[in-house]
Amino acid sequence: MTIGARFKAWECRMRRHYNCDLSCPENRRRARIYNLWFDHAILRKYWSNFATVAPGVYRCNHPDRRQLARMKAKGITTVLSLRGLGHSAHFLTERENCAELGLAFSVCRLNARRAVPKEDIQEVIAAFRTLPRPFVMHCKSGADRAGFASAIYLMTIEGRPVKEARRMLCMRHVHFRWTKTGVLDHTLDLYAAHNAENPIGFEDWLEHHYDPVAIQADFNARPWWRRMGWNL
Repeated sequence: MTIGARFKAWECRMRRHYNCDLSCPENRRRARIYNLWFDHAILRKYWSNFATVAPGVYRCNHPDRRQLARMKAKGITTVLSLRGLGHSAHFLTERENCAELGLAFSVCRLNARRAVPKEDIQEVIAAFRTLPRPFVMHCKSGADRAGFASAIYLMTIEGRPVKEARRMLCMRHVHFRWTKTGVLDHTLDLYAAHNAENPIGFEDWLEHHYDPVAIQADFNARPWWRRMGWNL
């Protein structure tokens, strides 16, 4: 086994050890360690990319209890996590924090590094139509999934054009389209191209033309400079 493989195996063991529920004081101690170091909350303690998407709608990276309390003080009543349901320490901790602060907590799931299943996008849109405002949406870093969801919100709820909505995926929020997360940009690029030739709403395009397998394959075949939109 190579040094890299041994390190990865060690990291997996450590993750399993610390990524636990909150059922006892020892588990809580381990969960705090997991959140801080394995889920990178130590970085998010000192940096937040909280921003306004539309009136009453905000986006950010994964908030801790202190940040949630500040959001509540600003009038936010609802938190939408885009990280999915699960039994991870970060999910259990956030759910508990929201309950103790009196914030409504809702969960959807989006992918960051591969084309998102159609049903997951539709679930997010349905949540946008039912969540009480003001609400904040977040993923882990607040860069990729939160940016993609924010773009979808602007197109489907606010009726904004895709050219404007796609600005939600930007370097300001530490999103880089030449990485694997650029598949999210590629998805919006394909919708924009289709819409330019045959005007169609995003939800109709999603229902009748969206093919995540084909989108992912097309994205994977592109060199990094094509992902940037350059034709060299």
